[in-house]
Amino acid sequence: MQKKLRVGVAGAGYFGRFHALKIYNSSKEELTGIYDPNEINAKRVSKEVGNVTICPSFENLLEHCKAVVIAAPAEEHFSLAVKAVKAGKHVLIEKPIASTLEQADQLIALSKESEVVLQIGHLLRYSAEQKAISERIKRPLYIETMRIAPFKPRGVDVSVVLDLMIHDLDLIMAIVHSPIEHVAALGAAVTSEYEDIANARVTFQNGCVATITASRISLKTERKMRVFSEEGYLSVNFVEKQLVMIGKEKGLLLPGTNGFKREAIKWKDHDNLEKEHDAFVSSCLEGAPVVVDAMAGRNALHAALSVIEAVNQSRTRMQCSGLLSPKKVSF
Repeated sequence: MQKKLRVGVAGAGYFGRFHALKIYNSSKEELTGIYDPNEINAKRVSKEVGNVTICPSFENLLEHCKAVVIAAPAEEHFSLAVKAVKAGKHVLIEKPIASTLEQADQLIALSKESEVVLQIGHLLRYSAEQKAISERIKRPLYIETMRIAPFKPRGVDVSVVLDLMIHDLDLIMAIVHSPIEHVAALGAAVTSEYEDIANARVTFQNGCVATITASRISLKTERKMRVFSEEGYLSVNFVEKQLVMIGKEKGLLLPGTNGFKREAIKWKDHDNLEKEHDAFVSSCLEGAPVVVDAMAGRNALHAALSVIEAVNQSRTRMQCSGLLSPKKVSF
């Protein structure tokens, strides 16, 4: 009989519910309990997953499992992860890994000391589109991404940079393979306390430049990426699940272009969350390498915090010049 990983879920909100459902329906995991200080959320999710045990505390949840998914509000990630790691539990944390780089460093050190798996929930790393991009582009020169969506009340406890842009930052760094040298950015808080829209220009030490836009107050949903490199030009529409590559390796020959070809591919819906959990189980039970480890989470957090710092600097400069009112930006 296949050994199952006993997993508890901390947080029964938007993402916590999806994790609980995925574990409950998995042949590789056993859902052993849910913890959420909001009893209404906990009871609602528990009913959806066979009336699994609702634990009265996080410490009690840890007593029921060998691994835990932390899908609580971002500011609680660090404190809960520390308790779990010190208790010898494997941990899957929703992004971001923590609130500060110091916290991330502590978690990395603790997980190594305790010899437990610490995996970060950057879901795009398990996507079909990420695989398609990384297979075609090895040395990007310029990257442009756009991730915009209509307003939803979830996620407004942090900046749009930590809520949405961090996905693209992580994806970009996974193909650039170079430290960040400089960040210029601006953003505005429109409907919440933190930035709801932001744009960043990130320069890497190897010379690559990325321009990244994220918004959670748009009228429509768009997720696009364009990449320029010596290998060619790549355009991705994540919503339509379509990729076009202009290069010299694959596709139909383009007349009059000195040998360039056009490759167009589409991909079907891909259960990224299931792939993420499969990878987590493999790391916990079989010792497989962690696909998105704590250092990757730290790197994404460092990039996001650098963008937020640049946003604050540009806001201060505009306020000092009189271009922007010292009051909170609103439209």
